[in-house]
Amino acid sequence: MADLDADKAASLASIFRSGDPAALGKVAPFAVVTRKGGRFGAAHRAPPTRPDPALWPPADFDVLVQSFEAHGFRPSCAWYLNDDAGIAYARTSPNGGRLSPPVLFVNGDFDQVCTILGNRQGDPMRAACSDLTVTGLPAGHWLPLERKAELTQVIRTWLRTRKL
Repeated sequence: MADLDADKAASLASIFRSGDPAALGKVAPFAVVTRKGGRFGAAHRAPPTRPDPALWPPADFDVLVQSFEAHGFRPSCAWYLNDDAGIAYARTSPNGGRLSPPVLFVNGDFDQVCTILGNRQGDPMRAACSDLTVTGLPAGHWLPLERKAELTQVIRTWLRTRKL
């Protein structure tokens, strides 16, 4: 987290990027963090990076940076540091974690982190959801920021189709 905290604005600008179809099939930068000695390698800080205006209007980005200036990256990284607690909690799920209500998953087609296209990453979700609908949008990991209107329409259409 020290690398992320070294220049919070540059870190946030480097993290929140629109999806890139050219990245498909390539090794995600997150997959080589250990090999590089940290997310930003030997520099141990994000390179100067301008915020992606497609994701963040300048005033919104400024508020985001202010929040991280106040709290740092530890709170937002806590999820990734608590595997044992997450696994213990999951083991207490009713019905062994199986979901019977309808579930919608909207895949970011250019997401190098969580895509379920061309891999087995979505298999546990498919196994756990008895009524799963999967659809995709041309976006990366930050799909809700990249495709606000389209995502809203996908959800509305799914809800109407399901009469929910």
